[in-house]
Amino acid sequence: QVQLVESGGGSVQAGGSLGLSCAASGDTRSFNSLAWFRESPGHEREALAVIHTYTETTFESDSVRGRFTISLDKATNTVTLQMNRLKPEDTAMYYCAAGFFPFLSFTIFQNAALYNVWGQGTQVTVSS
Repeated sequence: QVQLVESGGGSVQAGGSLGLSCAASGDTRSFNSLAWFRESPGHEREALAVIHTYTETTFESDSVRGRFTISLDKATNTVTLQMNRLKPEDTAMYYCAAGFFPFLSFTIFQNAALYNVWGQGTQVTVSS
């Protein structure tokens, strides 16, 4: 069993920054990828970024590339999403997810159905 616990959400003004963390515990050998998704009312769950826990290969979605950065602390199994130049449209519930992929690609990482463990989510609100 794997547990994911997110932290770091909150409220910020447009143009500001926030850092989200997700601590993984339990059988961490059961996954090789940690990703961040977000979901807001009226929108589907959107993949943001993923990092392979062995190779540290990353992928980011077009909507956040250049503003959001994903990183991994292997010692603590904690994945971080650093979010800069935030916009009101970034307002959403942000979720951490874990999955095991024999081959991680940009297409695979975006498919939420392929992840088998999810955190409880943390709210991010960006005001204009």
